Amino acid sequence: MATYGYRRVSTDGQEDGTSLDHQTTKVTGLAMMQELGPVTFFEDVCSGSVPLIDRQGGKALLSVLKAGDNVIVTKLDRVFRNATDALSQADWFKARGINLYLIDMGTEPVTNNGMSRMFFGMLALMAEFERERIRERTSDGKQAKKDKGGHIGGSRPFGYDVVGKGKEAVLKPRPGEYEFIPQIIELRKTQSLRAVSAWLAEQGIKLSHVGVGKVALRE
Repeated sequence: MATYGYRRVSTDGQEDGTSLDHQTTKVTGLAMMQELGPVTFFEDVCSGSVPLIDRQGGKALLSVLKAGDNVIVTKLDRVFRNATDALSQADWFKARGINLYLIDMGTEPVTNNGMSRMFFGMLALMAEFERERIRERTSDGKQAKKDKGGHIGGSRPFGYDVVGKGKEAVLKPRPGEYEFIPQIIELRKTQSLRAVSAWLAEQGIKLSHVGVGKVALRE
């Protein structure tokens, strides 16, 4: 059984209560209190948004861990990116019999029976909240872009050309199609999708009945 400490700061010389020295003191203190033996440290100076496996120190730590080992970290945000990441990674530790200590959550391993149910339940709720917030922001962002004439992805809509790429993509009216949109909408009020599609074909415009439906809904 070995004991490892993991510490991370965003920048060299960080002194906001999460400095490397501060983390070292707290990790060493817990190891002594729990009689876990000497601590071997791994560390990173990087953004917390970087996955543990993609950090130099984090990757090295994961490569040496064995069943029965202890990993001590001062705070959840030192080792995980967010609750979703924490839920996945902590489950990985638990499945391999590795004891994960998060000092800000107590002095017992969060992967052991005592704390495990509460810890994983809390993370699951937080992760679902995060996913819902991401969905909301994504939906709001797409709608805002659409309202400004931006293109939110996929094939070009009838009547428009996509100009630009990625976030800069915008929709511009396409001559020869755009002027038919009002007529499609008006005809759709009294005629079937296939009938409107057939009328367009007579005008030299190829648009399936499904496409007609999309135009009517879009407008």
